[in-house]
Amino acid sequence: MNLPNQLTCSRFVFSLLMLFCLSFSFPYAKTWALFLFVLASITDFLDGYLARNKYGCTAFGKLMDPLADKVLVTVALVAFVEIRFDLAYPQYSLVPAFLVVPILIREFMVTGLRLLAVEQGEVISAGPMGKWKTALQMVAIIFTLLSLSLVEDFISGINPDTLKSIEFTLHWIIWILMAGATVITLLSGIEYFTKHHQLFTSESHEEN
Repeated sequence: MNLPNQLTCSRFVFSLLMLFCLSFSFPYAKTWALFLFVLASITDFLDGYLARNKYGCTAFGKLMDPLADKVLVTVALVAFVEIRFDLAYPQYSLVPAFLVVPILIREFMVTGLRLLAVEQGEVISAGPMGKWKTALQMVAIIFTLLSLSLVEDFISGINPDTLKSIEFTLHWIIWILMAGATVITLLSGIEYFTKHHQLFTSESHEEN
């Protein structure tokens, strides 16, 4: 297994470690989760760069690289559903399931579309909206992790009223960012299926 593929596989490990940090309370747990997510994101850049410029692309990398990315994002989003700020809106998830589930459905459906394309000898590359989707998801997740790190690891001992105000502001920013990520994720999914609808047409012709 070459270096780019090793970096790809490392994201699965980082995802599990990040899940542990987000699920349990210990000193600087959320800061460690932030560090792991950023580190995993860096490996995503490095494995692609090395594969294109030094080691060459492999079938393993083409399959596992996007899967590793989706696992990393999925782990973060699912973990956020279980987390709540203690003072501001303790009855609501940090990121509600109604924002997370549509993202996951889209990711599974587009992955299925890509696999269908591969079977028919085509490769579906990311379009402009797909790249915007990825960028906004990364911004939303990193901001959420930064907020958790700040609230739980660095300012948890300040005046409760001040902490509640900070949590209130951060909570709304997180919801707005995640709502934006959900909308553009769904729009990019629609774009994928609209542009590549011939994959289903050609399959139905073969069956007939």
